[in-house]
Formats: sequence, structure tokens, C-alpha cells
Amino acid sequence: MALYKVICAATLLTLLTQESHSQLDVCGRPPLNTKIVGGQEASAGSWPWLVDLRFSEVHLCGGSLINNQWVLTSAQCCSSEGVGPDNLTVVLGLQNQQGSGSSQVSQTVTQIIVNPNHISGSFDNDICLVKLSSPVNFTNYIQPVCLAAQGSTFYNGTDSWLSGWGDTATNVSSNSPGNLTELELLILGNRQCNCSFGRGLLTSNMICAGLNAGGQVSCQGDLGGPLVSKQGGRWIQEGIVTLGNDCTGPNFPALFARVSQYQSWINSQITSNQPGFLTFMSNGTDSDLSFTCPVPPPTTTAPPVVCGQAPLNSRILGGSSVATAGVWPSMASLRNNGSHVCGGTLVALDFVLSDANCFSSSPIASEWTVVLGRLNQNGSNPFEVTLKVTNITLSNFTGSNVAVLRLATRPTLSNHIQPICLDNGQTFTVGSTCWAAGWSAGQGGVLQEVQTSVVNCGNASTSDSICTSSFTLAQGDAGGPMMCKLGGSWFQAAVLSVQNNSTSQTRADPVMVFTKLSRFQTFLAQILGTFLSPASTSSSTAATTTPTTSGGAPAHSPIFFFHLLIFSVCLHVFS
Repeated sequence: MALYKVICAATLLTLLTQESHSQLDVCGRPPLNTKIVGGQEASAGSWPWLVDLRFSEVHLCGGSLINNQWVLTSAQCCSSEGVGPDNLTVVLGLQNQQGSGSSQVSQTVTQIIVNPNHISGSFDNDICLVKLSSPVNFTNYIQPVCLAAQGSTFYNGTDSWLSGWGDTATNVSSNSPGNLTELELLILGNRQCNCSFGRGLLTSNMICAGLNAGGQVSCQGDLGGPLVSKQGGRWIQEGIVTLGNDCTGPNFPALFARVSQYQSWINSQITSNQPGFLTFMSNGTDSDLSFTCPVPPPTTTAPPVVCGQAPLNSRILGGSSVATAGVWPSMASLRNNGSHVCGGTLVALDFVLSDANCFSSSPIASEWTVVLGRLNQNGSNPFEVTLKVTNITLSNFTGSNVAVLRLATRPTLSNHIQPICLDNGQTFTVGSTCWAAGWSAGQGGVLQEVQTSVVNCGNASTSDSICTSSFTLAQGDAGGPMMCKLGGSWFQAAVLSVQNNSTSQTRADPVMVFTKLSRFQTFLAQILGTFLSPASTSSSTAATTTPTTSGGAPAHSPIFFFHLLIFSVCLHVFS
């Protein structure tokens, strides 16, 4: 009995040893592979273990043949919606997805085994076994790959190869669509890889590969496909594609399931004719053990774009007078074929607001330019910028109307160039001090300003009206703003309009009636998107709204780019 125990113990030790010998006489020895360096279209037979998993006859994923009846692939492929043994086929010996050849063999599937520790949507434990309906015969084009045994080491810089029918590099394309492609990569240690993906993403069940400095990085390839390295004349699979990159930059390597972590699980599922496991040992020392993520240089976050700021404006009291530089930084001079026609206001980074009547005779955008930061139409203006107009949109209401001009480029904001806030329902109480400004004709071309106040409209009162005490409007003032200060920020209450194209307009009636900008709120929102917010409320607004063209692009967290990256992978899988 003691002898039997010794025999049994020896047998068990043999079965549990790090290297499985059942496939070692054939695995990882492709007769037609003489690969040394370079990424290119793979020649027929270069990667004879590579298989094509097809869902309802459409390419789904890559995989690797590990004995004559089992395929290794990604759990993401096996757990995709609707995938099952009845609609999954495996094509072996395939070179071109759009053709067929004598080396090609198609097999149905009888069993799919997803690693029980894999959680849907996760990259951890991303491994699956697929059983073919019958054993396949090995040929020059159909061969199993060896698998990395538990305890294998893959140090930084270990040479490896990725192959599949997806894109493998931005500048590496097949001679014909659907051809098998390949790319040579370098292993990256998990510490270094974590610096790219974000600390804490990688587990010991994962391995990375790419080119961290210079050259082409790893790309999408095929989900489920193998990452292999050569040792002692044998090709050993160390990884399964679980997350690839779109060839967008050197700091995002591809992510793989680490095969060596699953030797016990694979052997527990494949109890006969087990795959050939070999221990891959890297030479030298592992530089990843001493690697620390570089500290990024401090960045200054640009402050949010706000409206209604006028740093050089200290207006409190006064009447009609000549403005000084920077007092009204939202003012714009609208010029047709080089001559000032109307005033306007910068209301977003790339939009100017004015009066629709200014464009009754010339609505063609290419004939107009906008000058910002200008004080004197005839003199020197060191702070000004001239911008082209790409589009003019007019409102179409009964009565007064406004015009919105889209600028070809966005100006750089400064003390002399700032957008004004728009009335989107503000209350301008009777007695409030407001200002109008414009380049009135006959005033030497210098920007003029006039102080007025909000008064009761009397019989002219409507929800769309705002009334002020009387002042003189000249033709060059049209399109300019009626501005009132609320909460420390300047709001435009109305657009100045000169009726009947008269050269000058002074009313004997002490009340002047203007159409409030809130009447055009829906029209303006359709063009501008979200209105800019004043400084006093910008922080709360930014937290609840997404700025559009008027406020610039929102700043996204690293989690967003990471989610955008996951979405790109899914597109490749089902494409």
C-alpha cells in the first residue's frame, strides 16, 4: 500500500508541475514563421494558432488555439450579448477574412467557459475557454501556441508580438482589406503602465505592452487575440488582448490578461490533452520595481469665461461724454467694406450682437468685419483686433429685431475686450442707472457714452419693454447697447435702434422705449447655446450646465477620457 501511495504522489507532483508536457512537443513552433523585427502584413502561416471567432458568421474577436480542441480568448467576447455555442464559429488557418483558402478550417462550438471571477464591464480576469465541436488536425497553418506558466517573468522591454485582423497601427495597413496584420511591441511593467492608465487600474492579473518612448504604440488589434514572445525557439503566449489603444499617442499602451495567472484554472477545465505551459524567464533585473510615475509639471487652469466684466470702468455719475479706452470692453464697431456702419456688443467668445436694421441693405457676411477694443475710429488703437464675419443671422419678430454675427476667430480677452451679459429675464428697476454707448456721427469718431436711467413706461409698458429717460441717438449708434449694472456685472438690457434710418433721433417725450433683450432669449439661445454667466454666479452655473460655443469646451476628468477609450474598443469589436 505504501508503494502505491508513493506512485500516486509522484504522479500528482508531475501533473501539478509548472510546465505541462502534453502539448510541449508541438506548441509554439510555427514552421512558416521566421519573424525577427518590424510591423507589417503577416505572411501566411506566421501565427498558426491565431483563430477568428465569428458571431453569426460575422467577425467578433481573435483567439488562440492551445491544443487540438480548445481556444483561448477574452471573456468580453464570450459574454457579449447573444453569444452562445449555437451561433459562434471558429475559423482556423485563416489569412484573409474576405477570402478562403485550402489551409482554412471552420469549426462549430460545443462549450464556452468564462472565468468565474470575471465581472461584466471589468478588465480583470478577462479570460475565456471555447471548445471546438471536434479536434482539428495540425498543419503548417494550424498549430497550438505554448502558454506562459505560473511564475513567468516579463520585464520591461521584453520583445512581443500582437497579431489580428483589426488595425495594428495608424500607418500600417494591409494590402487588401481583412488581411492578417502584426505589430512588434515591448512589455511594460505594471507600475509604469499604471502611470499611463491611472494608478490602481491594473491588477496582477494584467500585463501591458506598447512603445513608451518614440515610434508607434500598440493599437487595438483584435479583442481576445494573443500577445506572444519567443524563448528558446518557442513562441509563448503571455497575454490576451483586453483593452487596446487607437494609436493616438505614446503614453497609452495596450492592456492584456496575464495568461500565467490562469494555469491552474485552465488545467482544471481541460483535464485531458492539456495545453503546453512553459516558464518564460526574463534576463537581468526588473526595472519596473524601482519605477515611479513622473510628477507632471504644475498646470494653471484657465479661469472660466464670464461676462459683464469691465476692469477699467469705474462709472458712477455723469452725463454725455467721451469714453476712455477700455471703459466699455464689450463694444464692437461693425464695418462694411471698411467703413463704420453700426455698433454692436461681444456677447460670447465668437458672437457679436447688433441691430437687424444695420443689414437691410447688405446682409452678405463676407462684406463685414468687426473691430473689438477700439476707442477712436480715426486714431490709433493699440488694443484693438479686427475679425472677419462668417455668418449673419437675423431674428424675425414683429417690430424690432436683432442680428447675431458669428466671428471667424475668437478674440483674446483682455481688459479692453470682454463679453457683456445678456438679459435673460433680469429685472431693471425704475430708477436704475444705465448707459448707452456708440460712435455717434459728427463726434470726431471717438466712442461716446451717455448716462440715463430706467423710468416707468406708462401707457407703453409691456413685458417686452424697457424705458429710459430721453437722450439723443445718432445713426452710428444703432446696434450698440443699453447697459445696466447688476450685482457687479454689466448686463445688456436692449439693443439701440434708430427708427426710420434717420441720421439723428431726439424725442421730446421724456420716455424712450426699447425692446428688452429677453424677448429674443429663445432666438439667441438657439444660436449662442448657453449664455455666459457673470462672475458672481459662474461657479454655480458651471457646476450644473455644460458650456457650448459661448462658453468654450468643458474640462473633462481623466475618467471621461478613459470612458471615451472604452467606447472606442467596443466600436472595434462589433465593427
